[in-house]
Amino acid sequence: MEKKESPSLLDTNVGTVKSKLGVFGSRVFSVIKLVLGIALLPFVYSFTRSFLYEFNAVDAAFQQYFWAGVISLLLVYLFVWEPAVIYGRGYRLVELIFAFFKPLVKVAPYLLPIYTIVLFLLFVILFYIFRVGDCLSYFVFLFGFSLALHLVFSAKAIRGRKGDSLKANYIFGFSFVYILNIFLLALILNLIFNRFSLVNFLNNSFQLAASVFRAVFRQFFL
Repeated sequence: MEKKESPSLLDTNVGTVKSKLGVFGSRVFSVIKLVLGIALLPFVYSFTRSFLYEFNAVDAAFQQYFWAGVISLLLVYLFVWEPAVIYGRGYRLVELIFAFFKPLVKVAPYLLPIYTIVLFLLFVILFYIFRVGDCLSYFVFLFGFSLALHLVFSAKAIRGRKGDSLKANYIFGFSFVYILNIFLLALILNLIFNRFSLVNFLNNSFQLAASVFRAVFRQFFL
């Protein structure tokens, strides 16, 4: 009978070294993501504040419709029913759209608020092509509802990932998702409302973020 060859000591040591290097590399990558996530926090603050400031220029009635949509989603989510099925279908729709490019399949469902984008395209078709009037208030409400839906469930999905002891994936991932979603919403509102300026929103956002970075730098190094 042939004897089974046992793994050599060298092979065992090589495997151990590779395993340790993999763990070390994973931890280093987590630290890098954590640092980048912390660096994004001033932009989370500046984008939020600049959006609220610019959104105040829009008619008060439309502001109320938007926030009513946001609050409605939160109330439904907290007290009635978690619309995870709705989010999941949107997630799969984005996966189908980006199926041709696999790297995007993993991140695009978190980055793109698909329902908000679809609602905007539907609004353009109804309002500008078919000239359906008096529908803007309903769409503004749905913009708030759909964007809140996307952010709530994206945050939940990112937070639920395993192996994120430093919460680096959550801090970096959700911060990036939040910033991109606020930018897309600002773009949509800029195309709908004359009083909402995307240029002013971006200028104020980056200036405010820069002031936060300068204040932190002075606090630690001067």
